[in-house]
Amino acid sequence: MAAADKFERMMNLLAALLDARRPLTAEQIQERVAGYSSDKEAFRRTFERDKDELRDLGVPVQLATVPGTFPEQQGYLVDRRIYELPDLDLEPDEVAALRLALQAVRVGDPTAHDSESSAALWRLGGVADGSTLDVDEELATIPVDERHAVILRGVLERRVCEFDYDSSTGSSRRSVEPWRIGYERGHWYLTGYDQQRSDQRSFRLDRIGERIELGDPDSFIGPVRAPEDRDYKPWDDGSTEVQIAVLRVDADQAPWARELLGDHTVDSSDSEGTTFRVPVTSWPAFRSFLLSFLDRAELLEPLELREELIAWLTAVATETSR
Repeated sequence: MAAADKFERMMNLLAALLDARRPLTAEQIQERVAGYSSDKEAFRRTFERDKDELRDLGVPVQLATVPGTFPEQQGYLVDRRIYELPDLDLEPDEVAALRLALQAVRVGDPTAHDSESSAALWRLGGVADGSTLDVDEELATIPVDERHAVILRGVLERRVCEFDYDSSTGSSRRSVEPWRIGYERGHWYLTGYDQQRSDQRSFRLDRIGERIELGDPDSFIGPVRAPEDRDYKPWDDGSTEVQIAVLRVDADQAPWARELLGDHTVDSSDSEGTTFRVPVTSWPAFRSFLLSFLDRAELLEPLELREELIAWLTAVATETSR
């Protein structure tokens, strides 16, 4: 079957599952969704492949009991509350900041401007009509691949991830409770609890095998030790020249900042936000961390770093507006 026919069939299936008010049985799907064979066995094989591919793409195809059936029948549906991106209700200045970030740094294949992930990011940045900005001069490109989506699902749904991992001692199968994904020193990392080693570990995503298996949702609680015990913080490169950066973070983002920076950096906290005092030896690394909060964080001190940050952002804005 042609790829276009397969795509159309899968989109028909997704639309049917999204529109269903109650779970659809396999028989109902065979009858209602265009593109499936009337032969029962052929339909079953094709439907199983389509269903698995949708799940691999992050679509939460769920199996549930059809209400009012006796004996009970099982059906399929997609919960819109889980599948659809909620309205972020961004203010105009927030949209502008996001567009600047998208202009400066491209996530994913720099040639794939029309990819689904790229299009979604651009829509968040206020480009919803299919038009594009001149992105030939982006400052950096951060690569991603299929493993990111699978592991990110594990993080969000608290599913144990099982995968093959290549380390200096060879390849081994790991079972990891995924806590977070981060980009540091030119690589994506997964931080989590390694069940085989009974301790926190970090894994480079490009060393993880493509066969990633996810466990049941909500199968673990979360970090078992404070994030400040992490061996590496990118803004601390071991230099003896330390500057204390005073950072103010809005209340809605303060818990995340506190988790990354550590309780020992908290200077004060109130209903509007939290102020942190962070020892910094690598300003570029800390600047990247600061900008990840967009306009939800403000560098208060020292004055020279604040002025350097303003000058750097002004230069980026000027360059990307050309």
